[in-house]
Amino acid sequence: MPPTDWPLAFLCLSAFVAGVMNSVAGGGTLLTFPALTGVVSPAVANATSTVALMPGSVAGALGYRRELWECRHLVALLIVPSLVGGFVGATLVGLDKDAFAGLVPWLILTAAVLFVVQAPLSRWVKRRAAAGGADPAHHQPGWATRAAVVGFQFLVAVYGGYFGAGIGILMLSALGFMGVPDIHRMNAVKTFLAAAINGASVVVFVRDGLVNWPLAWPMAVAAVLGGYAGARVARRLPPAYVRYAVIAIGFGLAAYYFIR
Repeated sequence: MPPTDWPLAFLCLSAFVAGVMNSVAGGGTLLTFPALTGVVSPAVANATSTVALMPGSVAGALGYRRELWECRHLVALLIVPSLVGGFVGATLVGLDKDAFAGLVPWLILTAAVLFVVQAPLSRWVKRRAAAGGADPAHHQPGWATRAAVVGFQFLVAVYGGYFGAGIGILMLSALGFMGVPDIHRMNAVKTFLAAAINGASVVVFVRDGLVNWPLAWPMAVAAVLGGYAGARVARRLPPAYVRYAVIAIGFGLAAYYFIR
């Protein structure tokens, strides 16, 4: 049964803010998922949140067309583990919904911790980019590095399909080891692979009937609008302020679910 107008309005507001967050600093799942758990089960909330935020991920990937073409060989290397891992992770949600509900506080806590370490890790990536001058098209990492990054990407994708918050910073750290010197190209690859992981997850969630469509569609529209608005104000709004708010919300929600 669809929720009343006020809960739906609140969900759309959370999706709009999540779209803004993903454009400015990331972490939108930390807003939409908890909001949805107030009206649906955790497993359905996770699936519906993923579907609602998916259009924004695709739009972000399209915005990086030029950078993606420059890193096409790296994208080709990591797209398969991303799709397979996302499919596996989403399948795990449907196999045991009760277990997923029990993991909710741990997943939110993990996402919040990942968001905390994002700033220092991003600074490390930028220093690495500034120190390196090689073009990624001519950089040839060893086979061991390539195999490790592919394996790591698969694990990130499994986590992304299962829950998803914080996968961006995990991928960004791995891309640093692949010798990508340009932070914009790193973000391009990360955004595209996140869209691929979410896309694989959506296929499973739709197949398993976990998506609440009366909630997903309006939230998706709100998330796209929020992403557009976030892109326009990103240069004016200090990302640090938004990050602090998301971190506080993440740890607060984790504490709430642990106590409950």
